[in-house]
Amino acid sequence: MPQCFFVTDLHGSLDRFERLFERILREVPHALFLGGDLLPGGLVTGRSLDVSHRDFVNDYLARRFQRLKQELHTSYPEVFVILGNDDPRFLEPSMMDVATRGLWHYAHNRRIRWDRWLVYGYNFVPPTPFMNKDWERYDVSRYVDPGSVSPEEGGRSVPVSDYERKYMTIAKDLQNLTAEDDLSRAIMLFHSPPYKTKLDRAALDGKMIDHVPLDVHVGSVAIKNLIEERGPRVTLHGHVHESTRLTGAWQEQIGDTMAMSAVHDGPELCLVRFNPECPTEATRTLL
Repeated sequence: MPQCFFVTDLHGSLDRFERLFERILREVPHALFLGGDLLPGGLVTGRSLDVSHRDFVNDYLARRFQRLKQELHTSYPEVFVILGNDDPRFLEPSMMDVATRGLWHYAHNRRIRWDRWLVYGYNFVPPTPFMNKDWERYDVSRYVDPGSVSPEEGGRSVPVSDYERKYMTIAKDLQNLTAEDDLSRAIMLFHSPPYKTKLDRAALDGKMIDHVPLDVHVGSVAIKNLIEERGPRVTLHGHVHESTRLTGAWQEQIGDTMAMSAVHDGPELCLVRFNPECPTEATRTLL
């Protein structure tokens, strides 16, 4: 049965990445899922704070995965990668280029067959208060929560059409991505968590904008609807760093789906291990 690793929101931390590579060498999982916000990020830079890694994707990540592949040979895991809302979109071509070298699958907006499973990836999150809008979409409508900034505002590292900025939604994207597929053997790699769950709880208690209380749940309604209506086997999430600390939970059973988060707001690497054949036995470790 396949052993899988899931990590997310490493934000360019060389220390966390090195702990991950060391653990992969020690345990040799069948697959690794990387859930976005992997790069130093933001609109200003795609570089590591370490000046020797000026191109984080090619000069660090690709080289480290290439070394890992040389060390593990035929035991090298299948690697599935998406980006997150803090990862600049102008680096997406670099992510795709590394994928052509066989070091990982860039999974955003794709369906990838792996063994007996279908893997889907999706980068976008609902509108946030942050100004980098590269990977933000309206969720199920053009509604924007108080305190958040519309995808039509803010900045982008890659220009998009007016239609995409104004009318594309996460709900439409997911409908196009999954079509009429049977998702009962699907592993879905999202950056956003599902709305109003134990995985999307933000530290917004008591905060108000113009006397309107802020919603403490900041996940995606569209992702929650897909889980409830289509029942994928496993969904993987990140994005809301403090959620596990606030709720005490990093996984939640939603109908037939086990939803898991590997995000963490401390300095440690948070590693989720799971087997899609028996996802209720998943574990979470801080390294």
